[in-house]
Amino acid sequence: MAELYDCSDASQLLIGARTARQAIGRGELIVLPTDTVYGVAADAFSPQAVTKLLEAKGRGRQSPPPVMVADMAAVGALAESVPECVERLAAAFWPGPLTIVLPAQPSLSWDLGDTGGTVALRIPAQDVTLEILRETGPLAVSSANKHGVPAAKNAAEADEMLGDSVAAVLDAGEVPTGESSTIVDATRVSEGKLRILRQGPVSIADLVEVCPELEVSVAPKRPAVPAAPEPGAAEAEPTEAQPTEAQPTEEAPAAEATGN
Repeated sequence: MAELYDCSDASQLLIGARTARQAIGRGELIVLPTDTVYGVAADAFSPQAVTKLLEAKGRGRQSPPPVMVADMAAVGALAESVPECVERLAAAFWPGPLTIVLPAQPSLSWDLGDTGGTVALRIPAQDVTLEILRETGPLAVSSANKHGVPAAKNAAEADEMLGDSVAAVLDAGEVPTGESSTIVDATRVSEGKLRILRQGPVSIADLVEVCPELEVSVAPKRPAVPAAPEPGAAEAEPTEAQPTEAQPTEEAPAAEATGN
């Protein structure tokens, strides 16, 4: 199991935050709290670290992780462009439980997996994690769980599932809701279309209220992508989709349905 750091204790928070930053710098994984569920994080610009993250969860490149950032300046640097309606969504729901998929900046030197040229971005409403992000820069963050298992709502659950794969666990207590963020595909807002890839705390009504000019639809659910096979295994058995997950369709950009 990884070392747990109690973020309610000032001295442990100081040590834990420093340990987490150093681990990210070495290309290792950490577990951190968010405003939705606990997440497992890696340096978004280290392909090796992102691969470790996917392997720890039992997922393959077809499930690229979302990227968490500390502010809109980082969003502007990672996305090819930020349309005005997306800026309105960000102002209304960030920091908060909304993940927005946009075309990625083509000049970026990174490899998050099979993204189809997109990036799923979010600014979390969690002070500890925001401070880590300000120090480390963008982090690839996926829900802290094994593939097919519910996301961790506290540090102990995350440590039980991923403790052998991470360098540190930052413990900020039970998460407020335990509900993963809403994911929206904003790659076609220029055509007046916004698609919900996964429903969550931010509802259709919430989105329409902020961007009434957009046609908001919900992507149809698909069976979950099978977990990555273990070394030497012939083929992994597919698992059933979680009832709350809306899987990306072929027309939609890649975005992990179990992101934070």
